[in-house]
Amino acid sequence: MIYLNNGATSWPKPPAVSEAVQACLSGTPASQFRGGRSIMKKDVEVLCREKLGQLLGIRETERIFFTSGATESMNTVLGGLDYGEKGSSILVTQTEHNSVLRPVYNLEQLREHPVLVVKCTINGIVTKEALETAVRPDSRVLILNHCSNVTGCVQDMEMIREFVKRHGLILIVDVSQSAGCIPVDADKWEADALIFTGHKSLMGIQGTGGFYVRSGIELKPLKYGGTGRNSAQLTYENKDYEYEVGTQNMPGITGLLAGAEFIEQTGLAAIMEKEARLMEMLYCGLEQIEGVRIYGNHDVCRGPVMSLNFQGLKASDAAYILESGYGIIVRSGLHCSPLIHKAMGTEEGGTVRVSVSWFTEEKDIKEFLGAAKEIAASVVRNI
Repeated sequence: MIYLNNGATSWPKPPAVSEAVQACLSGTPASQFRGGRSIMKKDVEVLCREKLGQLLGIRETERIFFTSGATESMNTVLGGLDYGEKGSSILVTQTEHNSVLRPVYNLEQLREHPVLVVKCTINGIVTKEALETAVRPDSRVLILNHCSNVTGCVQDMEMIREFVKRHGLILIVDVSQSAGCIPVDADKWEADALIFTGHKSLMGIQGTGGFYVRSGIELKPLKYGGTGRNSAQLTYENKDYEYEVGTQNMPGITGLLAGAEFIEQTGLAAIMEKEARLMEMLYCGLEQIEGVRIYGNHDVCRGPVMSLNFQGLKASDAAYILESGYGIIVRSGLHCSPLIHKAMGTEEGGTVRVSVSWFTEEKDIKEFLGAAKEIAASVVRNI
């Protein structure tokens, strides 16, 4: 089997991740702030926050909070922000995932705040002109997908930073597709909040992730419960909120720490170089195949993700043929990002998405290109 669906969940994981999760499950359960472990030893959560801070460009690592993933993180941040006066608007880009779109359109706290969609190009680029066209005097927040999970387009964060600063907006950046494989620098971007998932390029297991919110941004919690810090406290009178309640996913956080350490040891630059080389092979190879339509190009789409379609073949059928006929796993459809497909003209059936990871090899790409050539030729003969 050839696995080219890393944009959904990376696989395989580094051996150290599996070993760390197993060791956590085999050892004595860690009690979050409740046990009698040595106070001189940093716990896994602190270590994981510190490693993630290094990868994500966050100095205030104590402001990183763990959740079940990007969706819970986005709901927590969007549901807890103060949006100001009734009617103040929220900017979202056309590239966003449903983990953004569904909360902004459905959360009770946001019902009185119009959602303004910033259009993107066919490649997924969010331009300065599009931002200036969409923004209003009452706009309060901009939510931005750093790297598109459909085209792999990476946004110009310096331009975004300047735009946000000029208009006095709160900036929320979703780095779910870029964390662990593309440089992320929350502090340099002056991001007010950062959303990440653990099971993609951070190499952790499913059900892990979190968010960062900078000091000074007031965030009302989505959930309340036990934290083990001050069991006598029942209310938060001074807005001294806590965001990690209940029993933490310690096996998942332990695995996420191992994944972050693997990235550190391997080197983000090395990971980027290898994945860029594999993506260049894909773009160059597919451009030579008659009957294949590529969305985006490698000049602007620098993430380890790309979309394509076969002329005369539904995306879902192409994915089925690749898996059943060639043992190649890709993904088809809208990829939980419906709005970008309107810009691409693929809103009806979506695209075939191919995504690589550090563990993808050149031979995997060559086999995929061979299969794509055969499929395209077969379809052209039958048209």
